[in-house]
Amino acid sequence: MKYPFTPARCLLTSAVLMALFASGVLAADSASPKKPVLLYSRYFNAPGEMRYLPDGTYKDILTRLRSEFEVRVHREPLNDRTLAGVNVVLIANPSDKPVGTNPPPSHVSPTDIEVLTRFVQNGGGLIVMGNQENHNLEIEDMNRLLLRFGLQFTNLYTDVKKLTLPAETPIIGGLRWGYYTGNLVLITSGHSAHPRPLVVNDLAQKPLNGTRDTPGALLAIAEPGGGHVAVVTDAGWISNDALSEKGIGGVAVKGQDNWEIFRRLAHWTAQGSRP
Repeated sequence: MKYPFTPARCLLTSAVLMALFASGVLAADSASPKKPVLLYSRYFNAPGEMRYLPDGTYKDILTRLRSEFEVRVHREPLNDRTLAGVNVVLIANPSDKPVGTNPPPSHVSPTDIEVLTRFVQNGGGLIVMGNQENHNLEIEDMNRLLLRFGLQFTNLYTDVKKLTLPAETPIIGGLRWGYYTGNLVLITSGHSAHPRPLVVNDLAQKPLNGTRDTPGALLAIAEPGGGHVAVVTDAGWISNDALSEKGIGGVAVKGQDNWEIFRRLAHWTAQGSRP
């Protein structure tokens, strides 16, 4: 038996098709994995500080990250509102002194320590990157935070190196790190956050420039509560000129895997239990 083609039946058919289409779209959206959120916080960088600007020397790394992360950038104070939905906080080269006639930078305060400690304990990720001297680097107040995780920066330095990491190294094993001079991480033995070195300076691999070659940890991690922390002793290694192998300060590290190393660190720190 054939059914007559009527305007009412046409409308019904259209409604059914639209409902099926909508359900399919919703199903596809729900099947798409949500990107973790990485916040590049400039809160501890001095106003007027031109190093590692998100639209400057860090433009390339942040652009690459956007394929796998939702990347946010701001210089607002870190609190429950600005950390809402954030999986990983990146802090690079926190400033010690004002730049020119600009206001002084925000150092890590007791409130910041409590907020970030709670953030990490509850499953958030934190990446803090130091640097070499003469980069207006603040470590005294930052160390009050890092000591919560059994880690701290020192004023001991190692010059530019191309470090081939042992294959058995967790997270980043077998990769080549173009390291552009930085300070050492001191690790508190027996700390409850399980701090440990991830990259120990290999003295058999000599600096490409300079003579400083301090034994100890150049990159360390910790797992306090449900979160993950990575402390790196160089901030220039993910800059545009490092990634492109143009080099920094007249020294270029060729054949490095810096993007892949940072990519893996970012994903590892994002793997805490934070919803």
